Amino acid sequence: MKLSLCNEVLHPLPLAAQCEAAARWGYAALELAPFTLAHDPSTLRAADARRWRDTAQQQGLAISSLHWLLVRPEGLSLVSDDAALRRRTLDLLRQLIDLAAACGARVLVHGSPRQRSPGPGQSVADALARFEAALAELAPHAAAAGVTYCVEPLGRFETPVINTVAEAAGLVDRIGSPALRTMLDVSAASHSENEPVHEVLRRFLASGHIAHVQLNDHNRRGPGQGDTDQRPVLQALKDSGYAGWVAVEPFDYMPDGPGCAEASARHVHELWSQLT
Repeated sequence: MKLSLCNEVLHPLPLAAQCEAAARWGYAALELAPFTLAHDPSTLRAADARRWRDTAQQQGLAISSLHWLLVRPEGLSLVSDDAALRRRTLDLLRQLIDLAAACGARVLVHGSPRQRSPGPGQSVADALARFEAALAELAPHAAAAGVTYCVEPLGRFETPVINTVAEAAGLVDRIGSPALRTMLDVSAASHSENEPVHEVLRRFLASGHIAHVQLNDHNRRGPGQGDTDQRPVLQALKDSGYAGWVAVEPFDYMPDGPGCAEASARHVHELWSQLT
């Protein structure tokens, strides 16, 4: 298992300190949120990305992936009827794809619920159509950069656009690009899916749709900090021979970011060692 930590858990520590702590707790990589690296991620350049890679490598870590892609600058949207705004958002995402390639990340995770949710008076169907068109436009750029762009299903309390892995897989199939896949977030899936999370995971691992996994609890804390049993999820990954990254992504940090990150790694590693 290749375990990564979503770095906003340790923000605002400097990246070097994040890497040192993550390595000490048994993580093999960081998953980077661009908003933690610059107030305006559009100012980031390939040289910055290479520095992230080098900083991580000094601690024996990789940069596994990028996520929380559209937190800043504020006001972005892929589904607005404002063509200039959509273009500005797409331009940033192309830039982030290039940054992922420059820092060695193989995956981008597209969650960003507000930036794909319908605006006032807009239907979900219209927002979904615009979102799909945007991803179809991004897919060739991801393919050329050699990275995988993952559509993240999110809970209905976050957005009405793409809530289940099946919905995401359908979008991926309609676009038909090898650079576009989906992923599974345990907490989101526990809120949105109508069957056990590990069964959803097994089915879409077998179909080849899933290229990334994030671990967390139904209560949005770290794995092991609530009632969600992570064991069957990890067993599904092991049984399938999954070789991608598994990222710890809590949203509610208990007792704090470092304490949550350390406890999560300990719990996941312990469960993994017990699997048959």
